[in-house]
Amino acid sequence: MNIPKTPPAITLYGIPNCDTVKKARTWLTEHGIDYAFHDYKKQGVPTPLLPGWMAAVGWEKLVNRKGPTWRKLDAATQATVVDPASASAVMQANPSVIKRPVVVWHDGQVTVGFEAESFASHLP
Repeated sequence: MNIPKTPPAITLYGIPNCDTVKKARTWLTEHGIDYAFHDYKKQGVPTPLLPGWMAAVGWEKLVNRKGPTWRKLDAATQATVVDPASASAVMQANPSVIKRPVVVWHDGQVTVGFEAESFASHLP
């Protein structure tokens, strides 16, 4: 009898070639933490989750205004990002503008970026 495997309780969202995502994935693996990886490039932005992420951490924190994707956007597009709705539209159209990684932890908390101390504090 096959018992279905329960999906991991932690999901890490990002793109695989991002250095910060690589560090986060390595840290989780080295600490024996089971997690699911959601690749924006292959699976798209999980649009239904964006409002919850923005409520948890703020749209300003999710939009990476320091990265190359943001810098490549024209000034008019950059200027439109003024609230959650406009930020969501730009993030959906340009997934790489989302600061990475976004992690949804087993308890539903959402974090953005990678710091080992922060990750350790979310472990059961």
